Amino acid sequence: MQTQFTIATRGAGLYEVTDEVAGWLSGGGDGLVTLFLRHTSCSLLIQENADPSVQRDLAAFLGRLAPPADDPAMRYLTHRAEGPDDMPAHIKAALLPVSLSIPVLAGRMALGTWQGIYLWEHRAAPHRRQIAAHFAG
Repeated sequence: MQTQFTIATRGAGLYEVTDEVAGWLSGGGDGLVTLFLRHTSCSLLIQENADPSVQRDLAAFLGRLAPPADDPAMRYLTHRAEGPDDMPAHIKAALLPVSLSIPVLAGRMALGTWQGIYLWEHRAAPHRRQIAAHFAG
């Protein structure tokens, strides 16, 4: 069973997609769901979905690790054609996952109590992102 999710982002940030994936899997059996993000400037990850300060701290950390290309610390970057946020977005996506595999038990993902699935948009502008999903039971 396969599908594709399209996520409209409003710019940089974490967008929870847990409910969309769970809804697609509901009523299924046991197996494994694989999610694959079809882009090179955003990421897909499992992260805490209870305390928003976790997301703020993660974004602050990555922002310090790979600031915009117009930051003096990033003057070594040569890929600048798509704006100052593009190459740092590629760096972040290279460090974070673009695919996930999650066990499914009786049609429900075996996520922990505080875990959610997030698309992490690394670009400042809105985008339409696609996640390919495959369930094998």
